[in-house]
Amino acid sequence: MFSEAVLVRADAMLTALRSQGRMLATAESCTGGLIAALFTEIAGSSDVFERGFVTYSNTAKMQMLGVPRDMLDAHGAVSEQVAAAMAQGALAHSQAQLAVAVTGIAGPGGGSADKPVGLVYIAAMRAGGAPAVQRHLFGDIGRGAVRLKTVDAALELLRPLIGA
Repeated sequence: MFSEAVLVRADAMLTALRSQGRMLATAESCTGGLIAALFTEIAGSSDVFERGFVTYSNTAKMQMLGVPRDMLDAHGAVSEQVAAAMAQGALAHSQAQLAVAVTGIAGPGGGSADKPVGLVYIAAMRAGGAPAVQRHLFGDIGRGAVRLKTVDAALELLRPLIGA
């Protein structure tokens, strides 16, 4: 499912986290657990990958991650604010010291003029730090392609926080 290059990058991140004694959690919406699947594809990841939250619905984001309803109402699920809150919630509801969160519109429908298909927000943070959030416009390139590009971009955002 994942390219050899992506698996090598993820393995390097797990190795770095292992050497630091830190664990990772994911909070995913548009990727539906693909980031968690990537890390758990690697044998031995259980000592570093703490857990993954798949929070596809707004209710799940509120219940599992503590994303405030008023934030979802004000900004929508696909927003910088919600991505940051998802990362914060993943840390608050796990034993991990590092989290990555993604929310976006993979398509083919569901987009609008303000939030087109292919719009994705990714947030990553360390415990005790502030979330780093990126906005990506991948375009209407197909559902699978948006999801895989999101996984790749999430790894890139995580890399400097891990030091791998």
